[in-house]
Amino acid sequence: MKKASRCVAIDSSAEYAGAVQPIDPSTAFEYIDSGPQNYPRYFNTPNQNSVAKRIADLEGAESGLVFSSGMAAISTTLTALLRPGDHAIFLNGLYGGSHTFVSDELNERGVDFQFVDKSNESFAGAVKDSTKVIYVESPTNPLLEIVDLREIAALANQHGITTVIDNTFASPIVQNPIELGLDVVLHSGTKYLGGHSDLCCGAVVSDRDRMDAIRKKALHYGGSLNAMTAYLLDRSLKTLEVRVRRQNENAMNLARFLETHEGVSRVHYPGLESHPDHQVAAAQMRSFGAMIAFELAPEIEIERFLRELELMRPALSLGGVETSMCVPATTSHRGVEPEQLNSLGITPQLIRLSVGIEDGEDLKHDFDQAVTNAAEGCLTSG
Repeated sequence: MKKASRCVAIDSSAEYAGAVQPIDPSTAFEYIDSGPQNYPRYFNTPNQNSVAKRIADLEGAESGLVFSSGMAAISTTLTALLRPGDHAIFLNGLYGGSHTFVSDELNERGVDFQFVDKSNESFAGAVKDSTKVIYVESPTNPLLEIVDLREIAALANQHGITTVIDNTFASPIVQNPIELGLDVVLHSGTKYLGGHSDLCCGAVVSDRDRMDAIRKKALHYGGSLNAMTAYLLDRSLKTLEVRVRRQNENAMNLARFLETHEGVSRVHYPGLESHPDHQVAAAQMRSFGAMIAFELAPEIEIERFLRELELMRPALSLGGVETSMCVPATTSHRGVEPEQLNSLGITPQLIRLSVGIEDGEDLKHDFDQAVTNAAEGCLTSG
């Protein structure tokens, strides 16, 4: 069954017969002669189970859990897989919240860790006898670098290491890391899975044994998802394939437009032949995603440009049906030290662009007028 069909397929094993899953907000379930003891904090209510099963199916995993946020999924997963004295290897270009969690929380827990660049040699050189986890993102946030996932999986298998990937930027439509040999897949469901900028949730999927360990830790931390949000997430997943396909098409066209625009000094998009990781991306992704990063020309004042936008909007988060932009240095990566930002290549002029489903020509027109008006404003004020 193809992805578009999997997104909308009804769970034939469910007790209900409707095309839409009913919302079951109960926090008290009968337990005598009823099988498993259901409770929201146990991550096993009907709404939680249904949407977790759908996400696991889309990623080709045996089991999954949904959480109240992406960071709840990330933090629970890492603390379930790592113990004091263990060593973990993390990609240097992680989402800012993940980077801060690793630096602050894992250090306090006595976990040894190392950040490395995306090269296979860097990962291989960091492996120790105590290495238990390799954690990556691909594409990365915000510079859209690509990690060779097959190479990471091969390295980890050689040493008995669990691989974890944050697949938020790609979505299950664009990339399925388990098919490429990785073990655990994370999502900020707030982004593409939800897709309408109105949900906060997260997800993790893997094999049953690893998910049992993650579920056990999740029971302690209590980051469970309420029934209404689980229902809305399940609803959103039904349109995931058609949304992401349109967003990807728009992103490819917009990236080519930006690459030749005089108001842009550099474009980061793995679908462009000029991207250094283009060939790796083409080998492991079905398309190239709907995230673009670009550097505005230095003569254009960045806040003035953002204020001139009419259709696109400056906004936090990403993955919604609307096109939005943010400045990573002052938003998603604001907790990262300035020296680290510089080493990561996150400049003050860098803008992260989440492409939506609007008409592509309208998006180009909006960018043009914003650059023109911002440039004129800079000349006037100068």
